Amino acid sequence: QVQLVESGGGLVQAGGSLRLSCAASGRTFSLNPMGWFRQAPGKEREFVAGISRKGGTTIYADSVKGRFTISRDNAKNTMYLQMNSLKPEDTAVYYCAAGPILTAPAQKSDEYNYWGQGTQVTVSS
Repeated sequence: QVQLVESGGGLVQAGGSLRLSCAASGRTFSLNPMGWFRQAPGKEREFVAGISRKGGTTIYADSVKGRFTISRDNAKNTMYLQMNSLKPEDTAVYYCAAGPILTAPAQKSDEYNYWGQGTQVTVSS
């Protein structure tokens, strides 16, 4: 069982930066691929970024490539999302997710089986 808690959301002006954190409980964190998703009002949840168990492989949605960086610290059971050059269209609730152990990071939400409660990110123009 994995429990996930996001933090670091807030209100920021366009062009600014935020760093989200996802703290995980459980003994298998280093075995789980991890991902970030987001959901804006009236829209479906969408993939943002994913990272492999040891961090050697990262994948990004085209909309955030070059602006966002996903990373993880397995010693701290924590994953991060550094968000730079934020745009109003990045406004959403951001969720972290953990996939089944020993699998690769994926872009589809149904390939993740543990989810956090979400943290709100609001980017003003």
